[in-house]
Amino acid sequence: RHAVEAGADVTIVSSDKDMMQLVNDKVRMLDPIRNRPIGEAEVREKFGVGPDKVVEVQALCGDSVDNVPGVPGIGVKTAAELINTYGDLETLLAHAHEIKQPKRREALIEHEAKARLSKVLVKLDDEVPLPCPLADLRVKPIDLDTLLAFLKEMEFRALAIRMSQRLSGPAAAAVVAAGPSEPVIPETLPFSAPRSYAIVDTIEGLEHWIEAAGQAGAVALWPAPSAVGGTRPELCGLALALSPGMAAYLPLGHRAPMALGGLLDAPQGAGRLSLDSAIARLKPLLEDPGVLKIGHDMKGAAHLLRRYGIAIGPYDCTMLMSYVLDGGQVEHGIEALTRRAFAHELSTLKGLIGTAKSLIPFAEVANAAACDFAAERADAALRLHGLLKARLVREHMCAFYETIERPLVPVVAAMEDAGVKVDRAALAQLSRDFALRIAELERTIWRDVGNEFNIGSPKQLGDVLFEKLQLPGGKKGKTGAYGTDAGILETLAPLHPVPAQVLEWRQLTKLKSTYADALGQEIDSHTGRVHTSFALAATATGRLSSSEPNIQNIPIRTEEGRKIRHAFVAEPGHLLLSADYSQIELRLAAHVADVAELKSAFQEGHDIHALTASEVFGVPLDRMDPQTRRRAKAINFGIIYGISAFGLGNQIGVAQAEAAAYIRAYFERFPGIRAYMERIKVEARSAGYVETIFGRKCFIPGIRDANPARRAGAERQAINAPLQGSAADIIKRAMGRLPAALDAAGLNARMLLQVHDELLFETPDEEVEATARLVKAVMEDACAPRCELSVPLIVETGWARSWDAAH
Repeated sequence: RHAVEAGADVTIVSSDKDMMQLVNDKVRMLDPIRNRPIGEAEVREKFGVGPDKVVEVQALCGDSVDNVPGVPGIGVKTAAELINTYGDLETLLAHAHEIKQPKRREALIEHEAKARLSKVLVKLDDEVPLPCPLADLRVKPIDLDTLLAFLKEMEFRALAIRMSQRLSGPAAAAVVAAGPSEPVIPETLPFSAPRSYAIVDTIEGLEHWIEAAGQAGAVALWPAPSAVGGTRPELCGLALALSPGMAAYLPLGHRAPMALGGLLDAPQGAGRLSLDSAIARLKPLLEDPGVLKIGHDMKGAAHLLRRYGIAIGPYDCTMLMSYVLDGGQVEHGIEALTRRAFAHELSTLKGLIGTAKSLIPFAEVANAAACDFAAERADAALRLHGLLKARLVREHMCAFYETIERPLVPVVAAMEDAGVKVDRAALAQLSRDFALRIAELERTIWRDVGNEFNIGSPKQLGDVLFEKLQLPGGKKGKTGAYGTDAGILETLAPLHPVPAQVLEWRQLTKLKSTYADALGQEIDSHTGRVHTSFALAATATGRLSSSEPNIQNIPIRTEEGRKIRHAFVAEPGHLLLSADYSQIELRLAAHVADVAELKSAFQEGHDIHALTASEVFGVPLDRMDPQTRRRAKAINFGIIYGISAFGLGNQIGVAQAEAAAYIRAYFERFPGIRAYMERIKVEARSAGYVETIFGRKCFIPGIRDANPARRAGAERQAINAPLQGSAADIIKRAMGRLPAALDAAGLNARMLLQVHDELLFETPDEEVEATARLVKAVMEDACAPRCELSVPLIVETGWARSWDAAH
């Protein structure tokens, strides 16, 4: 009210979303580095101002965001000093003429009226008339009928279900609220406190636990697969935890080793729990929208339960919560998190099922031992959830977790279930072709060297290169062998044919063993497809990583790598649709560095590499040659990875001094990029991490390292992490939206793979064009409404029978 009467600008908001956007905008304006304002607590703690003096300080320093003028030239530190000296604003103004500093004295005398107005503006009005007496607001017993009608009208479905379960029947009449209170995270009992882990092997016992979980509104779970490894394990057991130290284990598929006489542990008799009876009763609970399911690695749980027709939800994943909070700086396994949070060592799976020849399936573990193992993990997940949820709230990362990371669980689980078809015959032919080329390369290398040797032995190769061929730059390591890594061989390649031949030999042998030979063995016997596994919490920048097999490391810039992709094919009647973000990290660099020339080029659809070549090398666009454009492309991508003159020179085949001149010319033409890089390094050194445009924290170990080489490497990582991380966030946002969009459009495409900036789909022939249009639209709009880029995102689509041909 005071602000309006004083003529200040006032923003009217009509929704929580608008309010959060307004707050975020103001916070960024107040403190763009730390992304938060200086509040009352900090004024009191940092500047030693008493709680009754905060308003006096705020009146002096003002607040430009809320149009509080204050006294020009007086900041928070000076204001705190003055108020601590004179006691309050009026006393200060009365003695302003005594202040020794001329500028400070003149400002206070000249802007006395502004200071008094500012105090009125920052002070809360505590005499606003109330529409009703406070006594009328006392909490009263709940009227269930009125409450449920209100919840239904407001579409609070999950809350209505939970309240109905809690308050129905005789218990409803006895519910009397004790009074208003704030939600708190209860203190978690230490693991050393007595714990109660029960084996529940009867239908009646399970029903009691299901009823208790429904009343609690949350349950932690730990599903146990029948065996470790394999693509289609069965559910062997399930642990449920309702409160710290209280958990149950359902033994659903345990059996004694056959040598001991068969199914000794299997439940028998009427009322005993079986897999089918347990699933029938658990399905409503695990799909109940009014009960939160808590687990660690919920993707694994989703896989296991999907086999039994259970679409688990809603859920929280403590692994992803930890990943959002601590990124790549800690391990996110439940053992490591429990050790860090509670100083408690969980029993290991290895200790339970053994290793190597002594390895047994989990299904052969005795019920009691399985109960201790699984129930303790469900208990740990429940305890971790309370701690991590509180941190998400405190560190303002809830929205990021809930809109980017958590929605990926069912999406990625579905991708892994779908798998991708691989042509076994094409792989076998490719393996034979690689073998012939490898043998030919070996003969050529031996001929050029003058004798046969083991090319795969770093020691023998080092002796050949630096002693027999006398190539320069040989350095021995701690083992006494010469270094022969790829960087060294690339440096030697212009001096002799053998290093380049060895590089090609290494590439072909890796492609043959890792893909041409191994991919055929990865084809699932039940589905006839390859099912890679995507790790959701592995990389520092938020990217997914692929394993068993690693699809993401198939090289795409070489003919041989493309041949591997050619073996990935669609089922009959279907096509593979590729959707790839074009130059997304360069676009993000133009946006975050605010480089007008680059933003304009992307907005107008120009060839960014040709433009860079023209700006840096002074070559007119109409006379641009491929070689000059290639060099500009290397500079464009190299700069955002913090490339050195040495690295750029090696990449484009010029001397280091010439490469350094190119980099200098680039920064002179685009100084905004240089300013961005320097700003990011300063922020990383200050905070220990950098942030993506959506707020993901990418931690940079080594950014303060005393060793210059390690520190320089960390600085290069800091420069690229916000760009690579933002690109990862964008494609994750798109992935989270695409299944619902495809379903709403009645399209039957399945998302199969995510490889860096590309998504791969399998779609019926007749739907491919409609699917491509929808996928392109969703991916290009992935930033909205959270972030509006100053450059357009462009997605390139293509489709064919094979993955390679789809590009």
